[in-house]
Amino acid sequence: MEFMDLDTPSSSAEPYAYPGARYFVRLCKSLGMQLDHVSYAVLNSELADTVQRLGADLGASFIDGGFHPSFGTRNFILPLARGAYIEVVAPLEHPAAVAAPFGTAVRQRAESGGGWLGWVLAVQDLASVEKAMGREAASGHRVRPDGVELAWQQIGVLDLIEAPALPYFIKWQDDQLHPSRASQSEVHISEIALSAQQELVESWLGDSASELLQEININWVEDEEQGVASVTFTTPHGTVVID
Repeated sequence: MEFMDLDTPSSSAEPYAYPGARYFVRLCKSLGMQLDHVSYAVLNSELADTVQRLGADLGASFIDGGFHPSFGTRNFILPLARGAYIEVVAPLEHPAAVAAPFGTAVRQRAESGGGWLGWVLAVQDLASVEKAMGREAASGHRVRPDGVELAWQQIGVLDLIEAPALPYFIKWQDDQLHPSRASQSEVHISEIALSAQQELVESWLGDSASELLQEININWVEDEEQGVASVTFTTPHGTVVID
């Protein structure tokens, strides 16, 4: 992972994982980031069954999200309360699923058994994130089955591939078309469990990851795999944990 060396820590400061990390910490807090969505990756042959299973667990129905031509993937989404959503995403037999970073991340996760791919933070000032990372965001789009096109920019997927517990960042072209607005829901995320070195993620985000996600607890756990270990949801029928 390469950052611009905007604020190298002094020898007396607490260690940070990357050059420029302290600058990025201040940037994240000042931008008021919030959770945009969580992604669950499976093989395309498993997509329908996974959508039905997760929907049954949560007592809600997923919506066909369409195809990502730039990434070689397709998804189904479940709108949640508080402006977030779940994405179940699968790689396709498409060159972009090998060439594009997001397609690569989805394919690798799906082929290794599937499960939570990662968590994504929404940000309005993407230019500042690009400056902090020292590279440009990638553009993405998909056309919903009703013909409406959604467009966005995202950055940080390369870092997700290297360190699966790290979130990546997204900015939607039109917030009015945000997937969470597709339907009303009483289901919301109450906790994200991360299997990772806490110092690694918090040098990326700040002293406390939960500070950025005020209504969502970040729980640090030990697991054989690094990344999102589980997500806890609050539903009208009780608490549901999906790992």
